[in-house]
Amino acid sequence: MSQATNTFPEICGRICPQDRLCEGNCVIEQSGHGTVTIGAIEKYITDTAWEEGWVEAIAPKRERAESVGIIGAGPGGLAAADMLRRQGFQVTVYDRYDRAGGLMTYGIPGFKLEKDVVTRRNDLLARGGVDFVLNCNVGEDISFDAIRGKHDAVLIATGVYKTRDLEIDNADAGGVVRAIDYLTASNKVDFGDDVPDYTDGELNAKGKRVVVIGGGDTAMDCVRTAIRQGAQSVKCLYRRDRANMPGSQREVQNAEEEGVEFIWLTAPGGFVGAAEGETGRDTPINDERPTISAVRVQQMRLGAPDVSGRQSPELIEGADYDEPAELVIKALGFEPEDLPRLWGVEGLEVTRWGTIKTDYRSHATSLPGVYAVGDIVRGASLVVWAIRDGREAADSIAEFLGAGISRVAAE
Repeated sequence: MSQATNTFPEICGRICPQDRLCEGNCVIEQSGHGTVTIGAIEKYITDTAWEEGWVEAIAPKRERAESVGIIGAGPGGLAAADMLRRQGFQVTVYDRYDRAGGLMTYGIPGFKLEKDVVTRRNDLLARGGVDFVLNCNVGEDISFDAIRGKHDAVLIATGVYKTRDLEIDNADAGGVVRAIDYLTASNKVDFGDDVPDYTDGELNAKGKRVVVIGGGDTAMDCVRTAIRQGAQSVKCLYRRDRANMPGSQREVQNAEEEGVEFIWLTAPGGFVGAAEGETGRDTPINDERPTISAVRVQQMRLGAPDVSGRQSPELIEGADYDEPAELVIKALGFEPEDLPRLWGVEGLEVTRWGTIKTDYRSHATSLPGVYAVGDIVRGASLVVWAIRDGREAADSIAEFLGAGISRVAAE
């Protein structure tokens, strides 16, 4: 079965950018005959397995006394939980949200990844003996040291949620929102949750002129969500051209077909505040900040390549113009939170980018018995990489515990 090498094949079949991964490397595609549709095949096989009842809850051949605490219920943490539980380890997953799944639950829109697909995996893990402690913010509701004290090994799989920001005029204007907040609100509404910021219009695109800033997959999720919410118009600003954007070309095509307008080689130079009542509100969103009425757009051109080899965008002086907008969504990427400071942890080494430093083979951190995987190590990346990391770390943790070095973290 495909799950032998991929913990969540039905999820990867839906959301992975196959056009630049497996299908992009297909030898049939390279010979000019069109690629094997690997993503669709993966999805079909696994969906059929679920429908036929072939996917069963974990049933370890023997239980082990050693326990593992996993911080983060995203793809990396859940993949490790699955692999460790299959070997009989006692596994507890801690997560800040009220549902497991991380960005698979709250970051990716339901039109790309149906939420019942994620929920049934979470339910399967729970039936197989994985314990979930939800609504649990490490550093506030429970300390990192307390988790280390409860378990024989710990895996950090928090992902990265800190949004990159803009240092421009009126950067905190009302109507300027973070992509993660916008997408989370939309997904919560789809779950049937009460979301006041959606109900009052703050995180709802209906009837508004929407501008999304960014060119990655998160930006594509935002523009397509805004279309579905009934936006008056949706435009996406990206500072490079189409050929140099990081997001999936397939997603760009889907967005264009749905009515999104891409304005290439542009960047925001500032946000223009509206006069009172101009945007349909009687007052600004609060007494401190103006409500947005437009994005000051700077036109760019591509110059010399940067350190990554991509051409760097350069500002064209005097080519600014104002793009009317009532909702601006910042999809500029994510950065790691300062976990050593937030959790009060000494000795947890991080890189100069703020990601956790690990051994690339074992995924071990600088702390004995503590491992880390996924975006908190790699930086913002793909679900499939987090799954691979989680599976590899599970093997390292099993080897560590099997060697009789349990409780090192608590001593």
